[in-house]
Amino acid sequence: MAEAAVDFTGIVVSRQDYREHDALVRFLTQQYGFKTFIARGLKRPKAKLAGVTLPFTLGDYVGVVRAQGLSQLRTAKGTHLFRQPMADIVINAYATYIFDLIRMAIPEGQAIPKWYDIGKNVLLGLDRGLDAGILANIVEIQLLPAFGVAPQLRVCAICGRDDRPMDYSESAGGLICSRHWAQDPHRFHASAKTIYYMRRFSVVNIGQIQSIKVNNTTKAELRTFIDRIYSDTVGAYPRSKRFIDSLGQWNEDFKPLPPRNAAPNDQRSDDHDD
Repeated sequence: MAEAAVDFTGIVVSRQDYREHDALVRFLTQQYGFKTFIARGLKRPKAKLAGVTLPFTLGDYVGVVRAQGLSQLRTAKGTHLFRQPMADIVINAYATYIFDLIRMAIPEGQAIPKWYDIGKNVLLGLDRGLDAGILANIVEIQLLPAFGVAPQLRVCAICGRDDRPMDYSESAGGLICSRHWAQDPHRFHASAKTIYYMRRFSVVNIGQIQSIKVNNTTKAELRTFIDRIYSDTVGAYPRSKRFIDSLGQWNEDFKPLPPRNAAPNDQRSDDHDD
């Protein structure tokens, strides 16, 4: 009996050659999570599916969806290509990294409508000119629970207070207030501004962001400390992140900051001109 084709909505996150004339197209779908489809004849001249399976295309498709193994893509009903990730190599790198990171956290075939919506809103934001690095930071922070890491980013992880200066402590599992700083000499010594954004990123709805204005110093510090969290507690390092990191070799704006040193008596002053 022939397998029945179904309609599905998805975002193309990658495409690669497969055999002589075919290709594998990976989608983040609204209904099934990540699914990999074989697209027959995609590499042939004038293949109908070629233009509608470019990375970062959103559309309604028809295909045979299988629980195990490769699914089979049949046709597309209507698609939209997000232009910015295709036009700019840096934006493309960040978009690729964001979807790679989601895929590393969540197994293929597991329905994740929340992350489908986030991925869609990331691409909409990129097309509107939102800062790609900050969008990646937001996804990194919000994805931590899916990796089994759920730092306390609302209140002090030790006493529950939220009305004192905060810093990040890996040993305490999140933020600690100034009363407990002496208990962790290895706390991040992050600026108040960076802590503010880390807290904000944990709850913000990307689809509601109208603009992003974060100065380069704070962006570099955010990248430094979020990278440290991932390195020390998650261990996820997609290939696409290596390319982003390599940008710092030739562009000063991409270079992370060295770790901050504690100021005398743990007193820190930070402007708020973001």
